[in-house]
Amino acid sequence: MKKLLEQSKILWIVIVLTNLSFSCKEQIKNEDLEVAEISRVEYLPYYDEASFTPNWMTPGTEEERQFHKIQEFKLWNQLGDVVTPNTFDDKIYITDFFFASCPGICPQMTGNMFKLQEEFKDDDEILFLSHTVTPSQDSVPVLKNYAEKYGVIANKWHLVTGDKQEIYNLGREQYFVENDLGEPKSIEDFLHTENFLLIDKNKHIRGIYNGLNRASMQQLIIDIKALKEEG
Repeated sequence: MKKLLEQSKILWIVIVLTNLSFSCKEQIKNEDLEVAEISRVEYLPYYDEASFTPNWMTPGTEEERQFHKIQEFKLWNQLGDVVTPNTFDDKIYITDFFFASCPGICPQMTGNMFKLQEEFKDDDEILFLSHTVTPSQDSVPVLKNYAEKYGVIANKWHLVTGDKQEIYNLGREQYFVENDLGEPKSIEDFLHTENFLLIDKNKHIRGIYNGLNRASMQQLIIDIKALKEEG
């Protein structure tokens, strides 16, 4: 009987110590989360090449003004209107690449872009830009039908077509959307990526996100709001 009582005491002590350990871990975890919330970076990083190594700088400086920007382009949206960088003057925009007949990841990406559109539907500072990678198939009428199918708001979210070389150059040399580092690509190599990019009002790349990942989409929403705070 005495042995049984001693075993019970030992078991009780183990349970108490285990609970104390768990409680301490939870406290540490919560403290870490609080620190993470208050130690956010002052400004989002800037990106200028395919490895997406972050560059830290202060907006408005000469260094920032000379940094990589999205260059000139001329494309046509689902309404047949011309879309150029001027379309996004003084706007933050989120961009991706897709094609209307894609049976795989594109509908998921479009669905997630739609959720972003709904999140910022009443915010005139936020626009969306989706480039087709099969412009010979995705004419203006095709894009218009696609827009109607997926609830795209005209002039809020531009689905664009145009010259294939120009679109592929934008994707690979301006937005750096593909993950195949160091592999040379030609116009014959298909451009397809699940990445979304966040572009600031000065045409700088400020973030890259997996357009199929829920956590990544939540981070994108946070980053859009942070970018708005930069002014």
